Amino acid sequence: MSEIKPLAFYLPQYHPIPENNEWWEEGFTEWTNVTKAKPLYNGHEQPILPADLGFYDLRVEETREHQAKLAKEYGLYGFIYYHYWFGDDKMVLERIAEEVLSSGKPDFPFCFCWANETWSGIWHGLQNQILVEQKYLGKEDIKKHFEYLLPFFQDDRYIKVEGKPVLFIYEPLKIPNSQEYLSQYRQYAKDVGFPDLFIISSSKGVDELDYVALGYDANVSNSYHQAFDRERAEFLKFSLLDRAIGRLFPDYLMNKGPVLIDNVIVNSNIVFRDTNVETYPMVVPNWDNTARSNKRGVVMQNSSPKLFEKEVQKAVRFLSNKSEEHHKFLIIKSWNEWAEGNILEPDRKFGHGYLQALRNCLEEENKNR
Repeated sequence: MSEIKPLAFYLPQYHPIPENNEWWEEGFTEWTNVTKAKPLYNGHEQPILPADLGFYDLRVEETREHQAKLAKEYGLYGFIYYHYWFGDDKMVLERIAEEVLSSGKPDFPFCFCWANETWSGIWHGLQNQILVEQKYLGKEDIKKHFEYLLPFFQDDRYIKVEGKPVLFIYEPLKIPNSQEYLSQYRQYAKDVGFPDLFIISSSKGVDELDYVALGYDANVSNSYHQAFDRERAEFLKFSLLDRAIGRLFPDYLMNKGPVLIDNVIVNSNIVFRDTNVETYPMVVPNWDNTARSNKRGVVMQNSSPKLFEKEVQKAVRFLSNKSEEHHKFLIIKSWNEWAEGNILEPDRKFGHGYLQALRNCLEEENKNR
């Protein structure tokens, strides 16, 4: 039986960049939002604060080493670094991955998720303002992008499937003529000696899509999003009076929140389903993005390590029934999205609880192998 390999999305932020200085304030990082957060209703637990690792700066190599050591200790196989290429050499938050590459540290597997999404300020107070637009500029830009990625792909730590570098695509449906577009990346990979790329559609695409036709080798299950969206839709059935006011004042409903969702119900409604390519379950330990979005945010109430353990057990059962040839990645969103309250890293309330929940499930699975 092949081994289950947990991979966690990783935000390479937590250090100042010129763009954030311009858009928000000098020295802005995600910690700025985290430490400003306040409770928005009775029983709301904000701010959510880090424990062991503190308010770190990812430019510090020792911090990255500590993260990798912690991840390895609790059974993670690797990190999925978000990678921001907007086209025509425009990138942001590239520094951390570049330092990981050049230093050779930490000695921990990683791959990229191309976060191919336009950055907008709408959720953070900059109404109708595009901060950075995602562009798809064709062959020459694809070549530039691949040439940037190539040194990472060639690194021994970069995660590969049968020799093929793994690349997640955050918004699989945003790429125009995706099969043809992605085939150009594949050809460049073959031209330099790789057998191919192993391209994985992230969880933004519904499970019913034809991922083969779209040009993907595998897919991250959309089942969590389906369960989440069902509960969110129930919450947003506002009264007739609310709707009437909302028609006159569009911001009214958005500022009425935050949206409160019971994570117990969401977890009970998750049913992982196969797609027409290899399918990997995605689990989400917690969520409260009010640190970023204030009243426009969403709070997953009743999140806990105990509930997360049940969610991981469901994902492990789904993977354990797969054939030996299935690559059995278990996707975790996320390692360190602190301003979204979406974390595996130790926090002051639960300590190592979420990490221990993951390890408990993996150890139980190993006993049964």
